[in-house]
Amino acid sequence: PPDTPSDFSCQTRNMTAATCTWSRGGDTYLYGRHSSKYTLSEEFSQNSVPCTVSCSEQCSCSWDIGQQRIYNITLTVENPLGRKTATEVFDVTHRIYPLPPFQLWEECTDTEIKLHWNHQNKGIELFCQTEVLQPNGKAELYNSSDTQLHHTSITLGGLQPYTEYTARVRCGAAKHFWRWSEWSKAQTIRTKEATPSGKLDIWREITPVLRGRNVTLFWKQEPGFRVNGRSISYEVTWEKVVDSSKPECISVSSAYNTTRIFIDNHPYRISIMAKNNVNYSLPSTLIIPGATGTEKLNSSELKEEQVNGTENGILISWEPRHTYDSYIIDWCNFPKLQPCDLQWKRFGPNTSSALINSAAFVPGVRYNFHIYGSAANRASLLEKKTGYLKELPPQFDPKVKKVDLSYHAVTLSWDLYPTNEIHPGFIRGYHIYVSPVQEDCNLKGSKKHVLPGGAVLCKYTVENPEEKRYTVKHLMPNTKYKLAVKAYTGGGEIPIFNFRYIDTPFDSDMLYLLLLLVIVPSLMAAMCLWKMKWVKECCCPVIPSPNKSKVLSFKEFKIGSEKVLKLNDCIPDTLAVDNKAETHKL
Repeated sequence: PPDTPSDFSCQTRNMTAATCTWSRGGDTYLYGRHSSKYTLSEEFSQNSVPCTVSCSEQCSCSWDIGQQRIYNITLTVENPLGRKTATEVFDVTHRIYPLPPFQLWEECTDTEIKLHWNHQNKGIELFCQTEVLQPNGKAELYNSSDTQLHHTSITLGGLQPYTEYTARVRCGAAKHFWRWSEWSKAQTIRTKEATPSGKLDIWREITPVLRGRNVTLFWKQEPGFRVNGRSISYEVTWEKVVDSSKPECISVSSAYNTTRIFIDNHPYRISIMAKNNVNYSLPSTLIIPGATGTEKLNSSELKEEQVNGTENGILISWEPRHTYDSYIIDWCNFPKLQPCDLQWKRFGPNTSSALINSAAFVPGVRYNFHIYGSAANRASLLEKKTGYLKELPPQFDPKVKKVDLSYHAVTLSWDLYPTNEIHPGFIRGYHIYVSPVQEDCNLKGSKKHVLPGGAVLCKYTVENPEEKRYTVKHLMPNTKYKLAVKAYTGGGEIPIFNFRYIDTPFDSDMLYLLLLLVIVPSLMAAMCLWKMKWVKECCCPVIPSPNKSKVLSFKEFKIGSEKVLKLNDCIPDTLAVDNKAETHKL
């Protein structure tokens, strides 16, 4: 059997005919004369609806409504296996689905568009809505306030001059809204030209030359600036501040945002305006002070301070001064090129720091920043900064030109190592690496440094980047060492690829000490052993004893058991009298 019809609904588009639509439902698998048949009947008039049903994705049936306004429509679907019905009761005046507007046209000024259109819904009061597509892709809706029968319009205000907008319109019944009509065809409209709005942001770069100065001027459109026209050019005017000389003027094409002029050493006022087919923008002015000959000297006296980069940019800070109404920071996006793409930013008087970022910033490039204070369009250089977005290791190592060796130390001297912008980071100092060739290093006063292969080196740090000499102490004589000198930055240092090899000399003083402490005593001991008797007689002679004298062995020289030599028996060479008690006793 057939399914009950779903989504059954009836409406009118022009108050002369009504149309009912519904979904077909599932397949009954009956075909030909057994397929499902649809009939519509109106219960109030007890008549069948005179319409022909047509089905594709949806089924529909339309008929002329005449003067009847309220209907009770019954939809019947049947086949040999069953019958289903659906009912819809409606007031035709409450079911108006208008035809879309057509024939759109416009009247416009520089900020307004009055959009007109026609519609085919005769005798129906309509409420219309206009969709306007903005240049940024955002769509805005405007509702019309009148309900004219045949022709209506809407005024769209607050628009930008010389800007394309795309508009389309749809309508619905004003009294008993049922649904919107389809959108009309889209109409593209451009507003008329107007005077450029806003001012240009201008800056300068001054280069002293013979009998004057070259001033390179730069300009860019401020966030609120609008060209408001088909084409634009720039008018550059300069004149002396002090006298009433005739101003000089040049025109620059819109393809350029810079130009160079020559001025003498007097103070000058420079103005730049944007010009389109309607008029000029408001002038942007700056004052170039007179040249005194000391500008370059004053600039060189300012110390250049190092600043650090972050993931989002380079942080610049400065000391605020109450005498200035704004601050300007300028820098080059490509400092190694000419032209270097000079950039600048302005900041208010209460600002003392800024995060400078640019898509052109890359790691390993040094960027120089100049901070100016501006008062009454006169700019003065206040501070200079230099820094990297991210520091990288040095590109090459210092070249060791001299090695002075001693028994226990080596003094290394290297060439003058540049610390300027050729390096991808600020040179913070040097690392000296030393190790014996055959073993790991463990010298007094050093730190351990382990290579990827596991070898241990001794590491010394020189924190002064201007230092060009270092002495490694506590070495062993007659030993082969390997050493390397590396410069390092805030980004580290490059790996060690090559070592320099040295041999400490043999220490002769140690040989002499060994000779004195070992060999000489050994020789003396050997001689003493060889001449023991002579040495004994010389060093430890035997004390004479009268009892052992052969001279006193005769009987006449004996008194008892003692041998006695009488004084008158010989002539003594020396006579010594001993007063000891034992002698008296004897």
